[in-house]
Amino acid sequence: MKLGIERFLTDPALRAPLAGRRVGLLAHPASVTRDLTHTLDALAALPDVRLTAAFGPQHGLRGDKQDNMVESPDYADPRLGIPVFSLYGEVRRPTDAMLESFDVLLVDLQDLGCRIYTFITTLRYVLEAAARTDKAVWVLDRPNPAGRPVEGLTLRPGWESFVGAGPMPMRHGMTMGELGHWFIATLGLEVEYRVITMEGWKPDDAPGFGWPTERTWVNPSPNAANLWMARAYAGTVMLEGTTLSEGRGTTHPLELFGAPDIDARRLMHDMRKLAPEWLQGCVLRECFFEPTFHKHVGKLCAGVQIHVEDPQHYDHAAFKPWRLHALAFKALRLQAPEYPLWRDFPYEYEHDRLAIDLINGGPALREWVDDPAAQPSDLEAITRPDEEAWSSERQQYLLY
Repeated sequence: MKLGIERFLTDPALRAPLAGRRVGLLAHPASVTRDLTHTLDALAALPDVRLTAAFGPQHGLRGDKQDNMVESPDYADPRLGIPVFSLYGEVRRPTDAMLESFDVLLVDLQDLGCRIYTFITTLRYVLEAAARTDKAVWVLDRPNPAGRPVEGLTLRPGWESFVGAGPMPMRHGMTMGELGHWFIATLGLEVEYRVITMEGWKPDDAPGFGWPTERTWVNPSPNAANLWMARAYAGTVMLEGTTLSEGRGTTHPLELFGAPDIDARRLMHDMRKLAPEWLQGCVLRECFFEPTFHKHVGKLCAGVQIHVEDPQHYDHAAFKPWRLHALAFKALRLQAPEYPLWRDFPYEYEHDRLAIDLINGGPALREWVDDPAAQPSDLEAITRPDEEAWSSERQQYLLY
């Protein structure tokens, strides 16, 4: 298969509309070609592309900022001499001065297929800015490693944030290029927009189910270490809004969860008792870990690891990471009603709303967990219609 950037590099006809126009690039460390050349370097080597600026999203253009709300500064690229602007620093939307540096912005970002992953919010922001200033945006498309499945509640009106780009479920099942078309339509934008599509991407094919396993994985963010993390992320990301460790500071971040004061074996037992159908498609394993940084640093945590790497045990269609983690929260709440589960702290520049609610695009998930009378069927009853509606709505924007 070929990524959008690879088609762009090898086909001069795709680049022809850029003649005489200044080009900017929005990219991150995983913006690489098949031979692992960074997109910025690959574009700079093209004689027919006038590269005048670069932009980095959260975690930076080339660097590795480990945690949320760790900002990247603007700087000048030492080799190319062009400005590199941060869209996760003093600002998260491009300023007028930044927009003056290019005519066409190429966007080459590896996404994880989850609403909370901030690269799609950055895409929305640059599309809005481009529409306002008559700039063009082209997406060099990449795979959604989580594939096409849809899961989770739709973000409710008024809950938009940097981790909530718009009314979509947690696991949206689209590529960046496809989401650009959806943003333009739903926001009513008038903007020159183009997607350089992939060639040969087959999101329903095993064993990758979205990720072409013959390709090298490069972390799109520091804790996105592999395909297994990407598959689990629509559930494990909710742990950021809890006091449970999501495995940051271990070798398996966002593939496991735990805390020093929980009984992981009992938790798994109660999860299976409450809703065994929400645990299909993967294998859960009791584990112990000691984070070297972040939550519970230096403390031995009892936890659960979600295994989705074995093709004999992984069922792509059956695996429901968002439900799995909702169930873990529910089981813990029933075991220990007073457990301080929800973490109250500034989260992605929001100070007045709980992180778990921002993550879920509203309070419904937390309220379900905290209601001792609420059953799995009650959460299913409000979630399934959202998933069905999104599956229908997104259909007209799918390119593959």
